[in-house]
Amino acid sequence: MDNKLKKSVQFSLSIAVITFVLAAIFSVISSSVLSGVIWIIGLVIVFIIVFTGVFFDMLGIAATAAEEKPFHAMASEKVSGAKEAIAIVRNADRFASFCNDVIGDISGIISGTASAVVVIQLANNFGYSDGSTVQIVISVILTSIVAALTVGGKALGKFFAVHKSTDIIFFAAKAIAWLEKRLKVRIVTSASSSTKKSR
Repeated sequence: MDNKLKKSVQFSLSIAVITFVLAAIFSVISSSVLSGVIWIIGLVIVFIIVFTGVFFDMLGIAATAAEEKPFHAMASEKVSGAKEAIAIVRNADRFASFCNDVIGDISGIISGTASAVVVIQLANNFGYSDGSTVQIVISVILTSIVAALTVGGKALGKFFAVHKSTDIIFFAAKAIAWLEKRLKVRIVTSASSSTKKSR
């Protein structure tokens, strides 16, 4: 139990550091990009950030819902992505933590910041100053739209994650396999070195 607790604490600390770094990077990039584009492009960027969070939330849930068995048959036939899929399922807790807690939560925070920038741009475009009634109304409307898309998108994503977990994880695994081959780096832990996920 002590060893498991130690590993859990180490993983939590590493996730916290990764989240800090990625959040800083994405904040700088989004702020820099949004400051140099018109409000309609900024709005599109906000929606892209929202759907990125929804997509990764779906991936995290699919990892916890997926079974190893279908991927073993694929792996025996040397299907690309099968080994990565097994590794994802066996490390579902860590994979889900990264997708849901790191990417998902960062997307939620960044989308809020980006929305604020778009609101200011939109209000200024129509000749209204900061703090005006029109700006407040725009802010409320845009915030509500972003919240609705986030919650609704995640609800729909959960449905697909539970009922199409094998297809979703296999898609993610093939993408990871392609990246590993091109970048010559290991993204997921080898399935053979992982402890089999208990059911």
